[in-house]
Amino acid sequence: MAQTEYIIIRAQEDGVNVIGLTRGNDTKFHHTEKLDKGEVMIAQFTEHTSAMKIRGKAEVHSAYGIIESESKK
Repeated sequence: MAQTEYIIIRAQEDGVNVIGLTRGNDTKFHHTEKLDKGEVMIAQFTEHTSAMKIRGKAEVHSAYGIIESESKK
């Protein structure tokens, strides 16, 4: 089994949305989660998930470093 990559998302404000996007010819939303300030989610890229969209202020930790998304406001 191939190793899959994980990311860690830490919400910096209430209402951060994490949206999983599908693989394939048509990219579609397939899963959403809402995080409140201080909540942490560990997410994994899989055979079904090719991308993630993060709305709201959050820290995203990956093997490539840390990036901060901006507030939705």
